[in-house]
Amino acid sequence: MTTAPAITRFAPSPTGRLHVGNIRTALHNWMLARRNGGTFILRIDDTDAARSLEEYVDAIRMDLVWLGLDWDQEERQSARLDRYEAAFAALKAAGRIYPCYETAQELDVKRKIALGRGLPPIYDRGSLKLTDAERAAKEGEGVAPHWRFLLDHAEPIVWEDGIRGTQKFDAAQLSDPVIRRADGSWLYMMPSAVDDIDMGVTQVLRGEDHVSNTAVQIQIFTALYAAGFAATGSAAKTLPEFAHEALLVGREGKLSKRLGSLGCDAFRERGIEPEAIISLLARLGTSQPVEPVADRAALVESFDLSTFGRAPAKFDEKDLERLNAGIVHQLPFEAVASRLPKGMDAAGWHAVRPNLAHVGEAVDWWRLVTGPIDQPEFSKDDKEFLAEAARLLVWGENPWAALTTALKEATGRKGKPLFLPLRQALTGMDHGPDMGELLPLIGEQEARARLAKAIA
Repeated sequence: MTTAPAITRFAPSPTGRLHVGNIRTALHNWMLARRNGGTFILRIDDTDAARSLEEYVDAIRMDLVWLGLDWDQEERQSARLDRYEAAFAALKAAGRIYPCYETAQELDVKRKIALGRGLPPIYDRGSLKLTDAERAAKEGEGVAPHWRFLLDHAEPIVWEDGIRGTQKFDAAQLSDPVIRRADGSWLYMMPSAVDDIDMGVTQVLRGEDHVSNTAVQIQIFTALYAAGFAATGSAAKTLPEFAHEALLVGREGKLSKRLGSLGCDAFRERGIEPEAIISLLARLGTSQPVEPVADRAALVESFDLSTFGRAPAKFDEKDLERLNAGIVHQLPFEAVASRLPKGMDAAGWHAVRPNLAHVGEAVDWWRLVTGPIDQPEFSKDDKEFLAEAARLLVWGENPWAALTTALKEATGRKGKPLFLPLRQALTGMDHGPDMGELLPLIGEQEARARLAKAIA
């Protein structure tokens, strides 16, 4: 891939919420642009008026903002219909599109017949064989045509893929794609190519399920340029560079319906930090280590398509949880202050942070400071030990270290017999944040009250 400033695009259809696969595509295009000072375009592919909803457009924007994937330019396909008409007219005049009259049922029968004969289920170009009179008769019967792009079978389709290496397709083994429905609405293939031309997209990075689409679109690009169609005010007639990354699969190594529904709403509900998602998806499927990296600039700097493998990228929610804990342990107080329980300051956050897998768990640990706590029943020996603790407690710069040192000398206890009864009396827990940080937060008065309650 080129090292010049890239112009990339993320082009979701607003027919549903973003899922983890979409997020990965958006992230990688964002990183590709940010790595060398390029431009990241958000393009809303909303030509399907029946299924596109504005609420999904808003949700896509909201999710990208939450993830920190800022865009430099936003486009809407629904605002660009005049450009698609111009491209359509240019291709029609050049003889590269043609009308077809088969129904969906007729096409399905043709596919089944081809499969039954051991042939690839590609379109047989039956409509090209119609005479002018036969086409006129169809239209006279009220049959509106859909339109296909005429692939050039004489030229093999070849490109150097940024991840998959040299790719070769025989156009004769591909169906002429439908680019326009009978009702006049557009399908994906041609508008996408027109947009890439007009917006100067230099690099197209997407999933490997689009490889055959790329083969078709390369011919659409070439045909448009040959027909004199180019971006307004631009003499450039170059193709974008293409790269196709392996798709995400679940832990079991196969595509999962779960992945199709796992999106930002689900992540937010589970308390997953955006940086944990970014850390996982940035390097998933590459040879680079997947680790909790809070510094997004470091991830961008290390982004390299040459590290991407061809094997499916396994998405494991356990890895996401592990990374989330690692990210939480790096978050400064300023980044989480608005999400913390009332009264928790920077010292409180620093004390409880190592025990958290999610920021939301801070409220549970903060109760150890604010109380009330539930203490266990203590044995006679432990009560005597805690009474000695109450007597030796001296409040100073480091009351926990002073107390445990004095108790060790006075009672001979060490290790668990020394620390556990103290922790249980002061917090009601067998484990938790470092007591050296926690005890000053509890405060002298409350600490003495808890010790008194433990020995009562």
